[in-house]
Parts: sequence; C-alpha cells; structure tokens
Amino acid sequence: MPEKETHVYLDYNATTPLRDEVRAAIIEDLAVYGNASSMHADGRRARARVEEARQAVGDLLSGSAKGVIFTSGGSESNNTVFQAMRRLAAGPDGAPKKDGRTGIITTEIEHPCVLNSARDLAEMGFDVTFLPVDQNGKVRMDAYRSALSEKTLFVSVMMANNEIGTIQDIAALAAPAREAGAFFHTDAVQAVGKVPVNVTELGVDYLTMSAHKIYGPKGVGALWVREGAPLFPLIQGGHQEDGYRAGTYNNGGILGFGTAAVLAREHLAVYGREMCALRNRLRDGLLERVPHIKINGHAGDTLPNTLNVSFPGAEGEAILLSLDLAGIEVSTGSACASGSLEPSHVLLAIGAGPEFAHGSIRFSLGWGVTEEGIDYVLQTLPPIIARLRAMSTVPA
Repeated sequence: MPEKETHVYLDYNATTPLRDEVRAAIIEDLAVYGNASSMHADGRRARARVEEARQAVGDLLSGSAKGVIFTSGGSESNNTVFQAMRRLAAGPDGAPKKDGRTGIITTEIEHPCVLNSARDLAEMGFDVTFLPVDQNGKVRMDAYRSALSEKTLFVSVMMANNEIGTIQDIAALAAPAREAGAFFHTDAVQAVGKVPVNVTELGVDYLTMSAHKIYGPKGVGALWVREGAPLFPLIQGGHQEDGYRAGTYNNGGILGFGTAAVLAREHLAVYGREMCALRNRLRDGLLERVPHIKINGHAGDTLPNTLNVSFPGAEGEAILLSLDLAGIEVSTGSACASGSLEPSHVLLAIGAGPEFAHGSIRFSLGWGVTEEGIDYVLQTLPPIIARLRAMSTVPA
C-alpha cells in the first residue's frame, strides 16, 4: 500500500516540470549576462546562444530555424497571428475592407486565447465561423468545405486539443485553405514534443508552440512563420526578431527552450510509447473498476499522454479536491479555465451533456509518471467516485 505522502502529478497538459538538463542550462546562462542585441563580445556570446536555441526549435519542427520567432508563450504567438490578419485586411478606418477577404474560420474547441481573438475580430466586422466538431472532437469536413470561399482570409485550427487530446489532420485541413487562397495557422502547443510535427508536411503558414509544455521554462514560446507569410509585430519597439517582436531577449528562457527542444526531439519515439502504455493502463483500469464512465475524445487520433473521463453522478471539482487530498493532481479542464464553474466548452461541443461535462477529469501524463503511480490512482479513485455518487442526487 502506497504511503500517505505519495505524490502523483497528472496535469502535464497544464505545465511540465523542468528537465534537469534544462534547469542546468538556465543556471549556466545566468553567468552570460550580455544583452543579445549588443555588438560587443558579451553581447555576441549571448546572441550566439539565442541562435543555437532557435536552430533547436526549428529542428524540432523539421523546418527552417529562420522561421522561428521567440515570444512569451502560446497566447502571445496566437494573438500575434490574429492581429496580423486584422492589419492585413483592415482599411484606413481599422475595419476590414468591404471588398477584401474578411472571412475567419476556426473551431468551437480552440484554446480561449484563439476563441477570444476570433470574437474580437468578429466585433470589428470580420465574418467569423466557428466550425462544429463530431463526437470525437474532429472537425466536420463538410462544414469546413462549406465555410471556405474566395472571401476566406485565414483559418486557425488547433493541432491537438488540450482537454480531450484529439489530433486534427492539419495537412488535410491546410490544403483546401491554400487552394482557396487563405492563410493557415495551427496552435500546436499541445502537440509539439508529444507527436511528430513537420511544418513542411503540414503545409501551414503559422504554427504556435510553448516551452513549458515540453519541460522548458514558463514565459517563453515561439511562433513559426513560413517564409513569405505576412506578419506584423504585436509588440512595437526595437529591432529584435527582425522587428517582429520587440523587447530585450529572455536569454535564460530561450536557452532553456532550446535545450528542451533538443531533448524532446531525441526522446520523441520513446515518449510516445511510454506515455501510451501508461495512459492505456489507466484507461483500462478505470473501465474495469468504475462503472458508468465515458472516455472522451478520439480513440486513435489522440495524444499519447491524455485521457479525459466523465464520471456522471460525481462533480468534477469534488473529484479533483478528493484526489488532491490523496496526493494525486489532475485537472477538470484546461488550466486557463481554472476557477470557472462553467462546463467545458470542448465537452459541450462534442455533444456531452452538462452532467458529463461537469463530471469530467483530465489526466495528462508525462516523464516521471510510473506504473506504481497509475496503480495508486486506480486504488484511490474508485472509492472516491462511489462516495460522491452516493451523496449525489443525480443518478450515475
């Protein structure tokens, strides 16, 4: 029987701990104090390390390092693309040109920073379409083809969903967008480092990623931009990042990001095998030990580390807090929605009713999770669900 101080962290989609190698690289960089924009020797040393990190990030995406623009994270990268599209299509008054492309297409299950950016453009006069998804979280292709037209400016579809793990066929979505003359962006924050990501094969114009999802530091991310794709700076100022992202370089964060990217690329295949095996152990054990549950997301096209389960008759917040008291850390949805009592917009979009949405738990695995930890969850969770269901007025 595991001891009471057992700690099982299963919230890796919210954030990941620093890998030891990443922590060491950041500490080492503290001694390299030069400003990467300075021309003297210390500045050149700092800049060289930034460029090494840029190459590592580009290599992780199987793309050109030249296309990598460092940002503060996924939300900034996504906002940069949306605001670039606004500026591209805007007339002198700031509103979209009536005779130009004004169509924006995204999905109902995007991250809040994409959904809110799209809603912001809708308020400015852009014609925004929020595509429906099927019960597995896949974009409905018939709706997508119907939405595409000669007026479409831009399409943004998340590569892998942060709540249910469903992976979209980005290459199949990007191809018709190109044929329609539209630009294509994918938020790949949850996909990079977990599954192979090749920007050339995907055919995208823009791709977003974040360091703290791949065992790097918080506060640093990147936007990959295809050569020739239009871009305008979100943050005005100096010449950094070829003028596309002003501000003094976060050298330590960028170097940590680069180190994490190298490790992610080297261990990608092993990561996929090990996380898939642990996830399946957890899934099969829950199906065997807890009656009346539902696995959310696609059965095959899914992240190897993500399992979203609905426990009807038990409230998600109560499950989370009960597990937390037992040393098990999980999520009821995306970290950005923490504190909200609203049911998950992702689960509602795939057709789960409010009861299933309110009773859902996201288990997201990563390096450090063991079979013993999974078995501890399988011992601990079933009696919690039984107790909560016994107290509930809603039948399971």
